[in-house]
Amino acid sequence: MPQNAATILFARAFPARLRAGIDPAHAILGPFAAPLEDHLGRDDARAVRVLVTVGVFKTQAPLLDLLPSLELICCLGSGYEGVDIAEAKRRGIMVTHSPAANAAAVAELAMALLLAANRNILQADRFLRDGSWQESAVAQMRIPRGLAGRKIGIYGMGAIGAKIAARAAAFEARIAYHGRAAKPDLPYEFHASLQSLAEWADVLMVAVRANETNRGRVDAKVMRALGPEGILVNIARGSVVDETALIALLKSGELGSAGLDVFEHEPDVPKALTAIPQVVLTPHIGGRTAEAFEAMQDAVLANIAAFLTDGTVVTPIPEMRQ
Repeated sequence: MPQNAATILFARAFPARLRAGIDPAHAILGPFAAPLEDHLGRDDARAVRVLVTVGVFKTQAPLLDLLPSLELICCLGSGYEGVDIAEAKRRGIMVTHSPAANAAAVAELAMALLLAANRNILQADRFLRDGSWQESAVAQMRIPRGLAGRKIGIYGMGAIGAKIAARAAAFEARIAYHGRAAKPDLPYEFHASLQSLAEWADVLMVAVRANETNRGRVDAKVMRALGPEGILVNIARGSVVDETALIALLKSGELGSAGLDVFEHEPDVPKALTAIPQVVLTPHIGGRTAEAFEAMQDAVLANIAAFLTDGTVVTPIPEMRQ
């Protein structure tokens, strides 16, 4: 059955491969400079049936008002925190994402951040590059514990959290997790509260899906429980961690170190954070591998094709499955 021609709006600049994968029978609009509402013509806006976006892009009532024919929102990637789900439901708009497409890539970076933070990789690199490779210089470096036998707590045991757990297990670490509910099929210890998990753990991996219910959930009390040798790794969203408390605890030595790929106000990162030597920072690149990019694009294309053919989707967000 041929697809009905539709107008598809790209909220941001996406790879050429994604545009090329859409049936040429459809019209593609965008990307436009932000705010999108100021650049999209009224007639074009009224024709849009599909919006391709990313989780952090604000897709709320003002934009939805501009798109009265919108039927489908496709988020490239697993996140969709910028979408007003209640409003989309009220208007009968389906929302999809690509929940497992970049899970392996993000889990890889989570382990890279952990290893770099734990083994003083940045400090060691500086010692070597600046010619200070002498016994006295190396002796100044903190002597870390290895990962074998360490207790790694994972906050959020979804697709990414499960892959982090599998990789951590390969390092002979002990693993436990906290999430909405225990998963009996997993061989890891479940903690009913995040505080309990942090008190147990040496390392806290933040892999939970971000939304308003967990904003700032990793607070000073949680991070303090990790202790002066504890490590926090965040590859979820910056909103989940109280960034001000994180900086204070790192500076005071109440938290040992951190590996961060996400920040509260990206791309702005506090100078107070970048000045702390025991922190490893990357610019939200967790899902940026060639394989992950292709898989995420394929998920978007599959959802668009299915929806415009028979009204179904392949990967609806959990709230749309209820």
